[in-house]
Amino acid sequence: MWDRLRPQARGVWENPEVLSRLSRYRDIIDKKRWAKYILAKEVPCEKSLDQPLNDLWSLHEEASKNFWDYLESVDSGEEREDQSPSTSFLDLKSEIANRILQSCHFCERRCGADRTKDELGWCKLTSESRVSSAFLHTGEEAPLVPSGTIFFASCCFGCVFCQNYDISTNPNSGDVVNPKELAGIAEGLVRRGALNINYVGGDPIPNTHTIVSSLKHQTANITQLWNSNLYCSLETMKLLTEIFDVWLPDFKYGDDECAKRLSGVTNYFEVVSRNHLMAYKSGEVIIRHLVMPNHIECCSIPILEWVAENMPNCMVNIMGQYRPTHKVRRGSDRFKDIQRSVNNTEMQRVQTKADELDILWRPVS
Repeated sequence: MWDRLRPQARGVWENPEVLSRLSRYRDIIDKKRWAKYILAKEVPCEKSLDQPLNDLWSLHEEASKNFWDYLESVDSGEEREDQSPSTSFLDLKSEIANRILQSCHFCERRCGADRTKDELGWCKLTSESRVSSAFLHTGEEAPLVPSGTIFFASCCFGCVFCQNYDISTNPNSGDVVNPKELAGIAEGLVRRGALNINYVGGDPIPNTHTIVSSLKHQTANITQLWNSNLYCSLETMKLLTEIFDVWLPDFKYGDDECAKRLSGVTNYFEVVSRNHLMAYKSGEVIIRHLVMPNHIECCSIPILEWVAENMPNCMVNIMGQYRPTHKVRRGSDRFKDIQRSVNNTEMQRVQTKADELDILWRPVS
């Protein structure tokens, strides 16, 4: 059924550039390589996890080096060790994630709420994670279809134009899931034909502890995909880089003032560009850029120029789906600049710039 709805999802793999830039993902689909989270389970962590958080990060640094050596050897054709150590690199990541929850800094708001004691930070989530929906998504980027998409409640952004505001602004949306239950949802999507497990929302960032811990209960050799605004803390990125194969991050703003006014975040470009680079160096990336009216010169063009210079082998989905919604449609003069849809002239300006910069964007959507 999905290939009748999105026939280009099969045809996209005939493009050699797509195959080149998403080669590891394609090899996981074809069972020629192993998803990173599976290999992380096989890297031993021989020291006790009952240590202060700073000491756990030191262990993490050592294990990370061992992981990348192991990944390189397996990817080059050597046999997997196929072992189950009593404590693995993934176990270490799970422990660190749950420690972070005690003074939460999964996102760069770094509010420090002790969510283990039901103290609410900016995202208004306790230690519980809620899944609003989970299904095979045929509307994602063509190489990802069908995508096993899991939507989480809440978000660390406050976008005034959010199209999923019923999820992102409601921390009680959906059903509470523990790591084992989340793994069951993911495995069910695999059985239905998903090519990847796609964590989104809202945003997955406030749910990092549940997602990382769920991987201990997953077994399928399937790509793990992080679909996020990528306003993660550096610590969160360090937890994710060895277990996520493909990244689907938003790159919204080229100007920090736009980010502050429209999404309520500070220091946006520095944080998100740092995280995009970390994702690019550790996996395969499809950037999403939502073109907004009157934000071509301040946001779209600077983003494309930065991507061309720093991430030349990634793919970019230049999105024209912006519609005034949520707080924007109420008619406030504060958001007058984005109270209309993006027009054809603006879209053409961005697409032409992408072509000038030799950015691969046409086969993505």
